[in-house]
Amino acid sequence: MSIQIDEPPDSAADDDIAGRLLACHARIRRFCATACRLAAAQDPPPAEVVEAAAGVRRYFAEALPLHAEDEDESIAPRLRGRDATVDAALAAMTAEHAAHQPLLARLVELTGDLAAQPDRLPDLRAALAPAAEALSAALEAHLRAEEATVLPALERLLPPAERRAIVAEMAARRA
Repeated sequence: MSIQIDEPPDSAADDDIAGRLLACHARIRRFCATACRLAAAQDPPPAEVVEAAAGVRRYFAEALPLHAEDEDESIAPRLRGRDATVDAALAAMTAEHAAHQPLLARLVELTGDLAAQPDRLPDLRAALAPAAEALSAALEAHLRAEEATVLPALERLLPPAERRAIVAEMAARRA
């Protein structure tokens, strides 16, 4: 069983906000799956443990917070007040970002430990497996809710200039 990170290229156009967000969601799912595979791996090569653990740690410590900022600082303020259903989804989204923090912190801690000491996988598996599974379940529910309500609202409720401004802000966060 390979625990390496599978990274297909993004297919979103540079000005496609929903496509960019869906690409982020795909990466979130891939890194959750990698964390779960890492926890389940039996006698993997140490180099593979280091690569997978470091990648998962880096993604959840560095990249995922940028995605949350995109949603909380660029998307929510522009969508808020335009539709009651979307407002409820935005409030839930923001609350879930905060609720995910302890799960994220635990997974980041464990994968950081494994990246530094891959031989500890057998000892950390009992903590890593439930941490990875809990975060995966929480994020999957979160992503599905966003994909059902927030992403369609972007095209429906925001004019092209506002969508382009969001894309520019997302790019600036990553520059």
